[in-house]
Amino acid sequence: MPVPESLNHFNAQGEAHMVHVGAKAVSARVAVAEGEIRMAESTFEHITQGQMHKGDVLGIARIAAIQATKRTWELIPLAHPLLLTGVEVDLIPAVEPARIICRAEVHCSGQTGVEMEALMAVSVGLLTVYDMCKAMDRSMVIEAIRLLKKEGGKTGLWTRETPP
Repeated sequence: MPVPESLNHFNAQGEAHMVHVGAKAVSARVAVAEGEIRMAESTFEHITQGQMHKGDVLGIARIAAIQATKRTWELIPLAHPLLLTGVEVDLIPAVEPARIICRAEVHCSGQTGVEMEALMAVSVGLLTVYDMCKAMDRSMVIEAIRLLKKEGGKTGLWTRETPP
């Protein structure tokens, strides 16, 4: 059965392989991803008032998210190691419902995009919040992890038009 060209992680025989990007032009690449973790009001208050026993939850989650972008290629089997040129991570407290929103923006100049790195940053940032607060609130829910925007490369600009 022939494999559609849009599924470029598969060869003509349908076998998984790492995409060859050597012939692609280097361009500025940007990806923005976002997700959130919902929690009990008391957990939210402890986080935002800096009262968690394990320390600065949002600061540690930010560092974890940034580190995750650099290791994406080690965890996603067919991802390329990339030289990132910038990573910004915001952890934004929000209410009704009580939650922390994690947003990551990743940049590089390269031959392949940084969507997976942005999604990995959000995932690991939110998992870190969960890990640091689980003794207080095991009912937290991580949700709505999604790509919001990608720029660069052959396909140019893509932005999400509808919320999750």
